[in-house]
Amino acid sequence: MKTTAAKNYFKNIGVNRAVLALSFARMADAIGNSILFIIIPLYVAKLPEIYFHLPLPILVGILISAYGLISALVQPLTGALSDKLNKRKPLIQTGLVLISFSTLAFILADNFIDLLLLRILQGIAVAITIPASMSLMALITKKKTRGGSMGVYSMLRMVGFATGPLIGGYLQTHYGFNSAFIAGSGFIFIAMLLVQIWVKEVVTLPDKHQKKIKIKIIDSSLLTPGLVSAALSIFLMASAFSIVTTLENEFNAKLNMDALGFASTFSALIFSRLIFQIPLGHYSDKIGRKPFIVLGLIIMAPATLLLGEVVSVSQLIFLRLVQGFAAAAIAAPAFAVAADLSRSGKEGRQMSLVTTGFGLGLAAGPLIAGFLSVFFFELPFITVGAMTLAGAWIVYHYLPETIEGAKVVVLEKRK
Repeated sequence: MKTTAAKNYFKNIGVNRAVLALSFARMADAIGNSILFIIIPLYVAKLPEIYFHLPLPILVGILISAYGLISALVQPLTGALSDKLNKRKPLIQTGLVLISFSTLAFILADNFIDLLLLRILQGIAVAITIPASMSLMALITKKKTRGGSMGVYSMLRMVGFATGPLIGGYLQTHYGFNSAFIAGSGFIFIAMLLVQIWVKEVVTLPDKHQKKIKIKIIDSSLLTPGLVSAALSIFLMASAFSIVTTLENEFNAKLNMDALGFASTFSALIFSRLIFQIPLGHYSDKIGRKPFIVLGLIIMAPATLLLGEVVSVSQLIFLRLVQGFAAAAIAAPAFAVAADLSRSGKEGRQMSLVTTGFGLGLAAGPLIAGFLSVFFFELPFITVGAMTLAGAWIVYHYLPETIEGAKVVVLEKRK
């Protein structure tokens, strides 16, 4: 009886074996990647100033943003490649191999240029992996339960992002930098094994009545108001929660924290998102995607603005918890609406628009923090908070609803 009830619950929230397999693989990958979030600012601080005499926040911002920026630029290409090959699993595996190798190679880096080149390689690697993963998620999920499916995927990814900084902070504090790099590379290798063993390839059948056309990397017909609005919401979300990463050393000095202490505040956002991701994603299947995305952006704006005003660790943790709730309200519904609007044979490119928004957000947040904090500490938080509030207005006016009540709304036919 209990087994049947559990199966019905998972079915109702859109969880099947394929979704779980891809989600657990993404969790292991996220653990490995997020270890670097805590380690990079500390690692840069100990490097000799040979090539650049810039303030530390700017150097950290450049390194962290290089990953997101390169990833965002390359994702349209890899999304088109995914559609062209009609295969996703080989791309996911290739990206994971490159990420694992480049993470381990941090051990050999002894100057800023080395780190920058490795971050660029990681950006390319993750750009190979993400569009293929999201395209596969669009293919293995059903529209009426897609919010729940994306919620599970995002939740397990967030488990990884919550665990990684704590592991990285602990290893760096007790065993040094190299142990953190080895652990990060190892977790990504585990993700590769999980994908190989559990994830099955899905091949879309060509439409016999559709003319065979050359696939465009940048196809303006795919830039619909709905997809652009979804990408904007993800961009603003990523900018808001990544903004603190550049200023780790400043927060540590201001609040008297060490690497493990900062990791706990970083993970607070992730744990909050972890708690709310599945239920909010599931309810977006019932109520609609748009209300959750707009509400999340409205909540994210003041929570981000107030980060610059914190005077205690508890205040920082509280605001990060609020940011986590807001991110949970935005992420799964935004990815779900993008999948709802994607067209057959174009999933890779259309989903890459939204994942590109995430990559650009990861790049923009640290850069904004690095450059604007030079003027005064609170300025980057004020700026991103205002951007997020403006984004809520844009999404409210331009994002179409694909779900009304329990009924599916067909706004754009999958051709």
